[in-house]
Amino acid sequence: MEVAYTWWETDDHWFVGYLNAYPDHLTQGHDLAELEEMLADVYQIRQDEEKRLSQKRKSGILRLKAPV
Repeated sequence: MEVAYTWWETDDHWFVGYLNAYPDHLTQGHDLAELEEMLADVYQIRQDEEKRLSQKRKSGILRLKAPV
């Protein structure tokens, strides 16, 4: 399986990145290989969380009043 991610190197030589599907979950590593390991962990955590939440999520319809 392939998962797209975005990364960059900081001025102090950290490799920072995020999975494109989860841009709010930044992680970092000392090199690109370590960053990819961290990103794989983020992916697994998010998958586990989605699985757990999918059993609890409910949906509904919110009825709003039209603006005056």
